[in-house]
Amino acid sequence: MLCVLIGMPGSGKSTVGRQLARRLGVSFFDTDHLLESRLGCSIREYFEAQGEAAFREREQQALAECLSNEHGVVSTGGGIVLRPANRELLRAAPCVIYLRASPEDIYRRLRHDTTRPLLQVADPLRKLKELYAERDPLYREAAGFVVETGRPSVAALVNMISMQLDLASPGVSASAPKL
Repeated sequence: MLCVLIGMPGSGKSTVGRQLARRLGVSFFDTDHLLESRLGCSIREYFEAQGEAAFREREQQALAECLSNEHGVVSTGGGIVLRPANRELLRAAPCVIYLRASPEDIYRRLRHDTTRPLLQVADPLRKLKELYAERDPLYREAAGFVVETGRPSVAALVNMISMQLDLASPGVSASAPKL
């Protein structure tokens, strides 16, 4: 099974995705890491040098490549849903989970993170609220499931997702590696 995680930056997609892939015994793919390795620079540098349109085109290619796998867990960039073509790709995927985190929860997790450009503004919480207002409906449109990531531990989130996958795919256990 292929499972895609979407959500705001800082919602836990990469952290939860790695653990979920380990639990399922499948590969883990991260569209942001794939892009950075292909671009030869950080996403921020590419975005600044080439612009958003060029970045979103490359991001769509990375998503399509990751979705071509039969099995795995894919973590996407927070802005992946901004492009309608990406939302179409996601809706066609077998399993898309929106890791929903409130702007306040994200701010609490990331307030000391100096590597995220979106937080390097005068009022990062306000910026997160603006992004959330814009993106939440798009995440919901693209996702088959919504998992609230508020306060549960990573292990608890992986357990919740595994149980959801078990319910969605009777006869296929998400709690043990596929043979």
